[in-house]
Amino acid sequence: MSAGEQPTSETANGSTATAASGGAEKTRTSGGHSKKRILLVPYPKFVFMYPTLIVSFIASLVLWFTGDTTINPAEDQTAVMVTGMFLAVLMANMFVIVFDFPRATSLTLMFVVTSIAMGLWLLFLSRPGLLPAIEGWVRGIRPVANATFFMCMTIGMGLMYAAVFVSTRFNYWELSNNELLHHHGMLSDLKRYPAPNLRVDKEINDVFEYALLGAGRLILHPATEKRAIVLDNILFVGTKEAEMTKMLGSIKVQIGNDSNS
Repeated sequence: MSAGEQPTSETANGSTATAASGGAEKTRTSGGHSKKRILLVPYPKFVFMYPTLIVSFIASLVLWFTGDTTINPAEDQTAVMVTGMFLAVLMANMFVIVFDFPRATSLTLMFVVTSIAMGLWLLFLSRPGLLPAIEGWVRGIRPVANATFFMCMTIGMGLMYAAVFVSTRFNYWELSNNELLHHHGMLSDLKRYPAPNLRVDKEINDVFEYALLGAGRLILHPATEKRAIVLDNILFVGTKEAEMTKMLGSIKVQIGNDSNS
C-alpha cells in the first residue's frame, strides 16, 4: 500500500469501507449504500494550551525581527511587554487546566473577581496614596526573555502537540451504523459493543474548556454493559452529540422497518 492510499476494511457482506482519522465520515459500500462513522477521540488536557503556543510563536517572531537576541530589562521595553503578555496567557491557560469550572463555579468566580475589583477601586478612592506606591512596585517587576527562549518554547510545545495527536491514533472510539468500536493499543486491539439502544449523555464540566475547543464529556451506556463508558475532553462535543443522536435515531428506524417487514 502506497503512502497516499487510505487503509480499507471489509464489512460482513463483502463491501469495502474507508478508514480515516477523525470526524463524521461517509463511505461507499459495494452495494452503493453510504455508511457513516463518527470518531470519538478523548484528548489529554494539554490540547487546551494552544493559546500559549500561539503567543509564544508570535513573541518569537516579534523579538526576532526587532533583533532582541540579547536583552537588557532596563532598556528593552518591547521584550518586557512581550514577556509579560506571554506569562499572563501562560498562567491563565494553566489555571484553566488545573481547575474545573462548572457553570455554578464560574458564576461564583465572576462574582468574586468583581467584588475584589470593586473593593480595590473603593480602597484607592479612599486612600489615593496607595496607588503610586503599588504602581512603583509593579514597574520594578520587569520579566524578560529573548527570541531564542520563545523559539525553543514554540518548538517544544509543537513537538508535544505532535506526540498528542499521534497517541490518539492508539485510543479512540468509533460509532458506525450498527456497533460501537473501541480501538486501542499499539496493535490496534478492538472491542465491540452493539449500537442499538445505546444511550448518550453529554456533560459540560468546564465552561472555559468548552469556550476554547467546545470540549466536554460524553457518557455512553451500551445495552449490554452494566458500567457506563466515560469519554473526557471530546472536542466540539455538541456537534458530536447531535451526529450521534441522528445516527442512533436512524438505527432505531431501520430496526423498526426490518421487524415490520
